[in-house]
Amino acid sequence: MSPRRKSLDSSDSSDSDSDSSHKIWKKEKKDKHGDKHKHKEDKHKDKHGPPQFPSNAPMTSPPPPNYTPNPPSSGYRLPLATTQAFPANAQQLGPPPCTDLDGSPIYIGSALFDNSVHPCKIGPHLQTYAAVAYAGAELLHSGRFDLLPFLPEQMEWVHTSGGRIPQGRRPVEGGYEESGAKLYHAIATIDGLRVPGKTGEHLGAANVSFGGAEHVVRDGYEVLCWR
Repeated sequence: MSPRRKSLDSSDSSDSDSDSSHKIWKKEKKDKHGDKHKHKEDKHKDKHGPPQFPSNAPMTSPPPPNYTPNPPSSGYRLPLATTQAFPANAQQLGPPPCTDLDGSPIYIGSALFDNSVHPCKIGPHLQTYAAVAYAGAELLHSGRFDLLPFLPEQMEWVHTSGGRIPQGRRPVEGGYEESGAKLYHAIATIDGLRVPGKTGEHLGAANVSFGGAEHVVRDGYEVLCWR
């Protein structure tokens, strides 16, 4: 008698199918989650880009600012002489700080003597170009003199009296006496006209030349200072 074939139990089949389905679902779920995580990683990579690493390339920086050196205490001057023609380049001379009675330009400068240098007034219409207040007279200078271009952006005229240097200001040096005492550029008003000359603490005033004479003004004049 042939052995009896064991019948398949529906419950066994169902359990087997259920296990298979469960395994397949878990696999599909795992695949879906894997794809989801992979998508997040790809999105994260796209957002931040490739990793960055330090570079040995030199760092670029803006160039340093341009520094303008301070001019010397007496400024930059144009050397001239009474035996030479007066320069015609107005830009080289700078703006004239004063004018004469006839409207001619008056510049400032320093006349060189053997043992001293004195601030003076300079004009192309003057007989020897340079005139100095000296020993009570208006001395027409002969020889070397230096013209100081007036630069409003660097210099200014400051009111003072009695030979005093305005507090906290640095005057433009214009020369020195034989004794070594310093002289500075000054402007005083004579008969309504602004006239350049010299001043110093030892003078106690501004001495200017006008009309053939030396005028001593002790109050209400101006001294040239650096800004």
